Amino acid sequence: MEERLPRQLYRAAQVRELDRLAIEAHGIPTQTLMERAGAAAFRLLRAHWPRAQRIGVVCGTGNNGGDGYVLARLAHEAGLSVAVYAVGETERMRGAAREAASALRAAGVEAVTYAGGALSGHEVVVDALLGTGLDREIEGVARAAIEEIGASGAEVLALDMPSGLDADTGRVRGAAVRANLTVSFIGLKQGAFTADGPDCCGRIHYSRLGVPAQIFSQVEPAATRFSYQALAPRLRPRGRGAHKGRYGHVLIIGGDHGMNGAALLAGQAALRTGAGLVSIATRAGHAALLALARPELMCHGVEDAGALQPLIERATVIAVGPGLGRSRWALELFGRALDRPGPLVVDADALNLLAQAPVRRDDWILTPHPGEAARLLGITTAEVQEDRFEAVAALQRRYGGAVVLKGAGSLVCDPMGTIALCHGGNPGMASAGMGDLLTGVVAALLAQGMDLAEAARFGPAVHAAAGDQAAAEGAGERGLLAGDLLAPLHRLMNPRP
Repeated sequence: MEERLPRQLYRAAQVRELDRLAIEAHGIPTQTLMERAGAAAFRLLRAHWPRAQRIGVVCGTGNNGGDGYVLARLAHEAGLSVAVYAVGETERMRGAAREAASALRAAGVEAVTYAGGALSGHEVVVDALLGTGLDREIEGVARAAIEEIGASGAEVLALDMPSGLDADTGRVRGAAVRANLTVSFIGLKQGAFTADGPDCCGRIHYSRLGVPAQIFSQVEPAATRFSYQALAPRLRPRGRGAHKGRYGHVLIIGGDHGMNGAALLAGQAALRTGAGLVSIATRAGHAALLALARPELMCHGVEDAGALQPLIERATVIAVGPGLGRSRWALELFGRALDRPGPLVVDADALNLLAQAPVRRDDWILTPHPGEAARLLGITTAEVQEDRFEAVAALQRRYGGAVVLKGAGSLVCDPMGTIALCHGGNPGMASAGMGDLLTGVVAALLAQGMDLAEAARFGPAVHAAAGDQAAAEGAGERGLLAGDLLAPLHRLMNPRP
């Protein structure tokens, strides 16, 4: 039976340790776990493709291949047409995987050595090639098999992890299977949820394989997963005696020439998230225009740090960066914001200015995208994406506070160094202004009393959920605008009991 996805995320070595504990400490034979994995995967296949009759199973030589051999045997016994393709030197198979292959042969199905050009004609192809057993770039016959799975035109079910996808980082190692469904065994792998993971895994299902719950207390997860649905119960109705002063004053600094829209979006998001007051410090020529667009915003023309100081003194939280630019004006205002102790949200060009003159503080939230993260760390964007978990941890160690590394599977590293992953959002959110919205959301949450860790998680969660609602209620993901999220954001900040 399919189980709810747990919150805990693990690295591949940690899942192997959970596997070892189940076998050695609780006496569950490897063969039993393999039978359970194959059976869970077969049930999933039948549930999602009940009319499929022609099944192809691509098996490696390790335990992932063993899971595939079990699935193939069960499919054969259920009367389906099954073809099994063995990749690698099958004579090197050992233990439970070898037994699973023998049991399939005894049931009347003989695996054939994969030679290419064999996967057409199957309705469903099962990827049981590598799973988490990936320790190098994909090449040779394994790469050929992965590429043919992609070209087969069949629906694809991946066992544990799509082959070629790094379970720890979510990076494709040369080539990777793109599955429609992935069934993850025992522990969820963190790489399935970020970088290339979502594209390769498709929809993720989970099976604990009946291992004892107590083994999970013996292995600390590498990260945790969060979503709006999990965090929404923290939102409580406001008291009838509420007034705007109780919910904080957000000051947004930004909107250089030609970029006033970024500051406007951040300000509107802060209002819709519930800040009591929102001010914008921007170029003098922009202030009146922004006030016309949204009269609830208090918009101030500020041409130097001296004019900014009174606004800073009245603010509960400062958000600096949306449309800030990198001019002398931007540098002067950013410097004055840094001089003020207290909660600070730093995004966009403020992050680029920070990269030029790094400082560390414990009372801010940084919200870089991968390019900004690369500049902050002095590496390339590709290096950030190669291991997003290490990148977000490195940012927090260097700059302090909390860090939100944006992207598919946004990552949060809180002031204690704990990493969490936002499970939500969609590709339509890869458009201009979405980051400005997030800046306003996070600042408003801080203004209303959330601490850094809470705001750094809840902000991306409600932002992602608003994006998902906007795409679902509109015409879809392509062409989604940042402004489309404002109405869903308002609703999500007021969940019904």
